[in-house]
Amino acid sequence: MDTISIIFLLLLAALGWFWSASLRALEIARKAGKRACDEANVQFLDDTVAGIGLALVRDDAGRRVLRRSYRFEFSETGNTRLEGSLVLLGSRVESVTMEPYRVLE
Repeated sequence: MDTISIIFLLLLAALGWFWSASLRALEIARKAGKRACDEANVQFLDDTVAGIGLALVRDDAGRRVLRRSYRFEFSETGNTRLEGSLVLLGSRVESVTMEPYRVLE
């Protein structure tokens, strides 16, 4: 094999790893968004999250990891669409924030 073929295969493997890791992170984010909505007693709309950001950062141990940001929508009454966001650091949920909403009894 020549050098270009090896580089191409390594690049292809890296893209495959990134795609697989992104799908795992998306599922973690979806579950975290749903859990946050369940705990707040609001509806998690569309049962999905959307990626809005990606950055290479260092975690608490000093390792380089990907910080992925996602947004989701929720509703307290079913008539409104409010926005929430969450951040994953590697595969760990770093933060979840939600727009202010009315607490219904």
